[in-house]
Amino acid sequence: MSDRVRVVDGIHELTADVSESEYWNHDIAPTSVGTRKWKLFDIAALWISMSACIPTYMLASSLIAEGMNWYQAVLTIFLGNAIVLVPMILNAHAGTKYGIPFPVYCRPAFGIRGANIPALLRALVACGWFGIQSWIGGWAIYKIAAIYFPSWEALPPDWGGINIAQWACFIFFWGINMLVIYRGIETIRFLLDIKAPLLILLGLALLAWAYRQAGGFGPMLSQPSQFVSGGAKEGMFWAVFFPSLTGMIGFWATLSLNMPDFTRYARTQRDQIIGQTLGLPTTMALYSFIGVAVTSATIVIYGKTIWDPVVLITQFTNPLVLTISLFSLCLATLATNLAANVVSPANDFSNLWPQKITFRIGGLITGVIGILIQPWKLVADPTGYIFTWLVGYSALLGAIGGVLIADYYVIRDATLDLFDLYQRDGTYWYSGGFNPVAVVSLLVGILPNVPGFLSQIKVVSLPADSIFVQIYPFAWFAGFFLSFASYWILTSLFKKK
Repeated sequence: MSDRVRVVDGIHELTADVSESEYWNHDIAPTSVGTRKWKLFDIAALWISMSACIPTYMLASSLIAEGMNWYQAVLTIFLGNAIVLVPMILNAHAGTKYGIPFPVYCRPAFGIRGANIPALLRALVACGWFGIQSWIGGWAIYKIAAIYFPSWEALPPDWGGINIAQWACFIFFWGINMLVIYRGIETIRFLLDIKAPLLILLGLALLAWAYRQAGGFGPMLSQPSQFVSGGAKEGMFWAVFFPSLTGMIGFWATLSLNMPDFTRYARTQRDQIIGQTLGLPTTMALYSFIGVAVTSATIVIYGKTIWDPVVLITQFTNPLVLTISLFSLCLATLATNLAANVVSPANDFSNLWPQKITFRIGGLITGVIGILIQPWKLVADPTGYIFTWLVGYSALLGAIGGVLIADYYVIRDATLDLFDLYQRDGTYWYSGGFNPVAVVSLLVGILPNVPGFLSQIKVVSLPADSIFVQIYPFAWFAGFFLSFASYWILTSLFKKK
């Protein structure tokens, strides 16, 4: 290995030339030791920037809308993030050790060509998130413009259930995203640097306003749980808690898989482990508390739950305050969207056809799918946001994670051949380029969750006591452990043969 790979303090650097391989390009090539400049602070800052976003606020406030009180919502979010942090750190290890992005990390388990299966599944989820964030940014622009053009609010819905002005604002914000993608990764990093403090300040300002309007934290956080005796959802806590917990895990289940896309730039394993541990749970706890506190306050102030911060800000009457607040939301949403929902799918699509699809083209594909998915329908209400979107796709990502972690840690003992990751007919070239054991194990994890998902979206009708309906709230857990066990068992059997 010494003539092809150099090892420096546990970091593997490819010294052989693999540029002639059809499974290599500059975007998915392993990073060198010299390009690894991300320290502990940079990894933590990445998570602070991505966690302080409008979907985080909406995630927390949606739990209030579903009936939880403030501490039930915050604890549910904290527990979900503590759970998802584990596979996140485990998957990030390969990125730091070998400098490889997520789709290349999939190659040992699924095969050189088979890696496109988990990469594309992950990419499609990111496209959905890209669409959601683009819609939120466009929605904020629409609300800014409606201050000066109130007639826009009276426009009839057009194609897809939104009016022509909403369409125009959505496409305008989408176009800004495409422009930044064209300019490259350094522009994304610049936006992240200015975004994190901006949105945290906006969140704290909202919290201060809610505190004053509601008369202090007492009334603001005194809203009882709807699950208690006499409540609107008496005795239904666990029926809401478990799918909500799965939804919290699903919220970052995308990044739990593709963290190698970022940790490939980390200097050491210590930096990525501590950086993620400090950055993710703390920021999610702070911003989720802001979300639940302000949403609870809207019940006191307005007599109803307002879980969408864009709608809440439009309750203000000062045009200057409105404009500054909504502009801040647009800028913050732009930065989070590009970092969390473009870097990974752009790499994933590039892996599909390395010789033709570059990072920029992959980003454009992400943008187009983000429109076609009609994201405004995914966030139209908290039930659809959690039970359909977050829980639904967590079944896919949990199963992928189960296969990858079983392969990397149990089967290979965290040891890969960096050179062969880019070679046809090498260690990771299975028949036809696909590892059938990984594909079967992936299906074993996904299929049990499909009937429950179809029942959730009303495609089929299943009784409430059906085993499939009972499994669905645990979609991520079921997918992960079924695929993990299946891959371990099947691989062991084939090895013996």
